[in-house]
Amino acid sequence: MERPIVMSTIKRAPRELGPTGRPFPRLAEPRHVDRHGPARVIALCNQKGGVGKTTTTINLGAALADFGRRVLLVDFDPQGALSVGLGVNPMELDRTIYNALMERKVTVDDVLLKTNLPGMDLVPSNIDLSAAEVQLVGEVAREQTLKRILEPVLGDYDVVLIDCQPSLGLLTINALTASHGVIVPLECEFFALRGVALLIQTIDKVKERLNPQLELEGILATMYDGRTLHGREVLARVVEAFGDKVFHTVVNRTVRFPETTVAGEPITTFAPSSAGADAYRDLAREVVARCLAG
Repeated sequence: MERPIVMSTIKRAPRELGPTGRPFPRLAEPRHVDRHGPARVIALCNQKGGVGKTTTTINLGAALADFGRRVLLVDFDPQGALSVGLGVNPMELDRTIYNALMERKVTVDDVLLKTNLPGMDLVPSNIDLSAAEVQLVGEVAREQTLKRILEPVLGDYDVVLIDCQPSLGLLTINALTASHGVIVPLECEFFALRGVALLIQTIDKVKERLNPQLELEGILATMYDGRTLHGREVLARVVEAFGDKVFHTVVNRTVRFPETTVAGEPITTFAPSSAGADAYRDLAREVVARCLAG
């Protein structure tokens, strides 16, 4: 006599809702790769300052390097904050990204610096870069200059992260033209939210006129304080406006990040068990799954 088929009644536990109000995805640990390149170029961009662009560039890069990816960080801000955040004194540099942009005989390899983290390199910057915005105006294909100098090294890396200056000027247009995607760090504060529409318009114009492959990879909520109604409301509005383009990972406000700047190292090595380090590891998992898969 055949036994009746019994349907399983095992119920899976519902996935926990993350701070964005959506179920946090179960992401596997990124597998290590045997071969590297060609790199996906990602600009970290927001015309508002103080929203966590540099912090995200450093710590996302470090987390990706920990997962076995070869990472190149490009400091494309004349303030040189990315360089300082990795323990480099910009004023002591003989050559920077400015020289690679403006001098035909200088390549990215000539200005590249090794960081203390295996697998992560830096192209530094200092105040000299501010002159490039004026000098590039008279150049032929001026928007393509950064793309031209990065192309020879893309085969050596899995991802290139460009830390943009807080403006929508010619340097930022160069970064967007050189990139495959954009990550927008967004402080969970009302005035930071107001400028996102203008940034999205700029991304769309660059995509239409200069770089058809440019995509918005995602919006990252930073400096989040879930204890405040204002922070929760702003995050809810971002998710409502941009939906799945908002990363599930949210970076909370913490004193650890200023401390890492003073130490000149990523939070993943300065405070590896901290909530901030965990957040950027989660972000790296999302970036690998969303932007670097395949």
